[in-house]
Amino acid sequence: MLTYHISHSRLLPMYEQLYRAIRQDIINGAISGGERLPSKRRLAQHLKISQITVENAYSQLLAEGYIVSKPRSGYYVQNIATHNIKTEPINYEIPKQKPKDYLYAFHTNTVDTECFPFSSWAKLLRSELTEKASQLLVAAPNQGVLELRQQICKYLAEFRGIHVMPEQIIVGAGSEYLLMLLIQLLGRNRTYALENPCYPKLNHIFKANGANVAPITLDKDGLQVDLLKKTDASVVYLTPSHQFPLGIVMPAARRIQMLNWAEQNDDRYIIEDDYDSEFRYTSRPIPAMKELDHADRVIYLNTFAKSLAPSLRISYIVLPVSLLKKYRNNLSFYSSTVPSFEQYTLAKFIETGTFERHISRIRNLYKSRRDILLELLNKSKFAKDMKILGEDAGLHLMLILKNGLSETQMVELAAKNGVHLHGISDYYIAECEKKQDSTVVLGYAGLNEDIMKNAVKCLENAWTDKKFCSSLCNYGEL
Repeated sequence: MLTYHISHSRLLPMYEQLYRAIRQDIINGAISGGERLPSKRRLAQHLKISQITVENAYSQLLAEGYIVSKPRSGYYVQNIATHNIKTEPINYEIPKQKPKDYLYAFHTNTVDTECFPFSSWAKLLRSELTEKASQLLVAAPNQGVLELRQQICKYLAEFRGIHVMPEQIIVGAGSEYLLMLLIQLLGRNRTYALENPCYPKLNHIFKANGANVAPITLDKDGLQVDLLKKTDASVVYLTPSHQFPLGIVMPAARRIQMLNWAEQNDDRYIIEDDYDSEFRYTSRPIPAMKELDHADRVIYLNTFAKSLAPSLRISYIVLPVSLLKKYRNNLSFYSSTVPSFEQYTLAKFIETGTFERHISRIRNLYKSRRDILLELLNKSKFAKDMKILGEDAGLHLMLILKNGLSETQMVELAAKNGVHLHGISDYYIAECEKKQDSTVVLGYAGLNEDIMKNAVKCLENAWTDKKFCSSLCNYGEL
């Protein structure tokens, strides 16, 4: 007779205690396949519990396929393979990332979250909840809600000189997701040319998706077309309006060369990443390459991560018309990855002009922070040995130091003084003949004036006075 300890005081219901006990014996082989279980009445009397408790336990075992019921005969154990479960818990040691001590960090991938227009966003969200209550609960179209795609079209036409149809736009949860879609759409068996240096994650994304990557060295005008032609690349990824991280603006002549390269073969495309086009401080925003794309060879990519917040996770691509049929035939089964709530709210945010006003406000804020940082650097003790590049646009700049310190020494000495920053070498995905010497990248969007003053002082201690800042605190990773 089966004997188990069934307790009234345990949190689990009594029938579940019994069900688990019998199931465990079946799995371990203590009760053999084909063996008949005691009747509900006999087992209830033996364990001093109710028949309903036994009946519920047997019903669960029956539902899960551990036993079968034979009319007028009773319950029998199914023949299953013995599966011995270890009684001793497995000790998994999860490696913990060692925290690094920093006072300050010149992040290149952050914005000032205090600038997010919470009140305006909340007001519009409440309005959309009221007006579109039923629509918000319906799955969004796979390319994104029409209202948002329409507003993106209007914005691109007015501010970037790009005239497209809503049908060409695909909204997705971040540029990384959209890149994975593009690789599936264009094909993994291609070679994709990337700028060298570039955002290192790009290289990882393409390779993780099985694509071949051809790093192309840059000159003063950006990616070199002559080097591109020597590869078997049929798609090239560019940041022509503000190359990351070098800050190069690709001139018109080089853009035309790139477009001519794409037009020489029906299967060539350019992916234009226009990630921070709103932040240009000394002139009007640089026109997008897509504006010159009369042959429809440019796939335009942009994100709201820099202009609103990285956590919003809303990006979009503009597909050439020639790729729409292929996308709909091969990839339209993917569901929209951005909640309808956010899409409708962002559409209204753009439509009401709130987005344009927000961009104007934060552009002025970031220009002010850039000016403060430049002033602090130009007044620093290492100013005479310093050269600044890429400061006219974006949310970062490059600092070159010619006082005998190598890039590695600059980074390590800065870290010892509580300042976390990256050397330019961190952004190269392949070796090249010419590389900036003793160069670091400084992102300033998330730093206020007081922090920048203290951070530059620490850099003075590191690079000139050979002193060390104190009171290090855990600032985290870049």
